[in-house]
Amino acid sequence: MMRFIARVLLTGLAIFLISTLMPGVEVQNMNYALLVALILTLLNVFIKPILVLLTLPITMVTLGFFLLVINAMIVMLAAKLVPGFMISGFWVALFFSIVLSMTTSLLDAMLGPEKRSSGN
Repeated sequence: MMRFIARVLLTGLAIFLISTLMPGVEVQNMNYALLVALILTLLNVFIKPILVLLTLPITMVTLGFFLLVINAMIVMLAAKLVPGFMISGFWVALFFSIVLSMTTSLLDAMLGPEKRSSGN
């Protein structure tokens, strides 16, 4: 649970920092960035697998590049759901999702592997 909270906090910080550097992306404040991180996590857990399954043929034809489009659509959906988060268009959402993925991957590597308890 602590790792989940740490990931959401770090992702929120990454979203806030990326929004200050990338034109076309606006987050009103850090609270909205944390909300965007939580919403993106929930969308990636519940909605993204359905979209991936429904678009499997086109994803296979494009050798997986259509997954980038799905990521951009998830970011755009989050922008619709969170009032303090604005994306100016599809291409900005696509680039934002790529930068956010790379940033969160780097942060995950810094957090290290998740420790599993033996359940004793």
